[in-house]
Amino acid sequence: MATQQAMFAAGCFWGVEETFRVLDGVVATEVGYAGGQTANPSYEQVCGKRTGHAEVVRIEFDPDRITYEKLLDIFWKAHDPTQVNRQGPDVGSQYRSAIFFFDEQQQRAAEAARDALDAAGHFPRPIATELTPAGPFYRAEEYHQQYLAKRGQGSCRL
Repeated sequence: MATQQAMFAAGCFWGVEETFRVLDGVVATEVGYAGGQTANPSYEQVCGKRTGHAEVVRIEFDPDRITYEKLLDIFWKAHDPTQVNRQGPDVGSQYRSAIFFFDEQQQRAAEAARDALDAAGHFPRPIATELTPAGPFYRAEEYHQQYLAKRGQGSCRL
């Protein structure tokens, strides 16, 4: 089985990870930090808003069982991509909406999906999601991995 990777930021990584972790075709997930300038940041540093990183989930998936386009569809539905630097009660650049693409095919798919949703007026405001080449991923501390699953929770929504 040849797997692929996807990486998304859509607010607090606990809920984002759980959204993708349970999908058929997702082989593994891990939460961490990406998109900033500080190497090997801690959670406290990222929350201090000085690293430039977003809270992200990195997904390993089997493209024969779930497509990247399906993952994108779930990404758009799992959060409000029109908000800048926030999701719900969580405020700060670490909670921004972003797609970190691993190749040109993923970039084209993400751009096409974003543009189609905007053209259709799917959201009340324009999509603010960043599309950025995937750079270094820094795995978050172990207590953040599968945080909700370890506590028997399916989401962190109020």
